[in-house]
Amino acid sequence: MKRLSILAAGLLIGAAAVQFSSGASGQSDGWITLLDGTKMGDWTEVGKANWAMKDGALVADKLDDAKVLSYLVSKDSYKDFQIKAEFWTDEEANSGIFIRCDVRDKIDSKICYEVNIFDKRPDPSYGTGAIVDVAKVDPMPKAAGKWNTFDITAQGSHLVVVLNGQKTADVQDSKHNAGGPFALQYGSGVVKFRKVQIKPL
Repeated sequence: MKRLSILAAGLLIGAAAVQFSSGASGQSDGWITLLDGTKMGDWTEVGKANWAMKDGALVADKLDDAKVLSYLVSKDSYKDFQIKAEFWTDEEANSGIFIRCDVRDKIDSKICYEVNIFDKRPDPSYGTGAIVDVAKVDPMPKAAGKWNTFDITAQGSHLVVVLNGQKTADVQDSKHNAGGPFALQYGSGVVKFRKVQIKPL
């Protein structure tokens, strides 16, 4: 009888372990969804644009003040991470994803790494797919008029940008903090973000 009780207890513990591991494996990929087609998510806005959920995407097409760009800044800070972001822009758009920002209440390319979305940038070497003033892109890919995917990895001083499966930047740089918030930018044109996920590494 004692032996049967021990066997039964062992089976229960084994079943619980299997249940726990299968439950945990559903989240083991580590991705955190900050924005998707159903929710804008929780951001701090620096500058003001008309961000709104429309047709399954977060959209902006107008600034309150043409001289002050708008940024949606993540509530949390991240050190080493991978970001996946789906975005759409028109030809006039100036946007980007700013990572490892030194502060969270004043966002620009001098205090963050700016992964650019700017097909009409006067200097295309730091246009779409580049990290402004850090890693040039040549030739510059065009993003306007279609849905695109950015895959951005920051691990130590190693920064890698992949746009639609094509590596556009791969650089070692440590001029900014090793950790900090990231931000989505609206500068001009029409900008849409359909999904934004981050995975701490």
